[in-house]
Amino acid sequence: MNKIIIIGRWTKDPELKFTPGNGTAVVQGTLAVDRRFKKEGQPDADFIPVVIWGKQAEATANYSSKGKLIAISGRIQTRTYDAKDGTKRYVTEVVAEEVQFLEWANSGQASKSSNNFDEYDQDMTQVADDGDIPF
Repeated sequence: MNKIIIIGRWTKDPELKFTPGNGTAVVQGTLAVDRRFKKEGQPDADFIPVVIWGKQAEATANYSSKGKLIAISGRIQTRTYDAKDGTKRYVTEVVAEEVQFLEWANSGQASKSSNNFDEYDQDMTQVADDGDIPF
């Protein structure tokens, strides 16, 4: 089984490109994913290359930008290629199968995270903890 789920922030704006020939949309970028544990009191991150294809690539380029939080579900892929200097290069990247925007790129407004429910709080009813729930 080859499945990965990561949540991170774009290190730069996603750039939409199209493949030569059939013109399939593709976005290649890097997500900064926080590590769970801190190094000497400072947060640490991994920088993970991500590839998004098709309509999801177009949506990502249009609705996400540098620093915005995004969730990617997909698979890890490795490949090799010969560089211009004649050396063999090895690449490991995440190929996205699902993309979810956790923060949106808004023009002229501060974006809200998907876990900010302030505007919905007035419609919610507090549930009392009675301790008798069997699970």
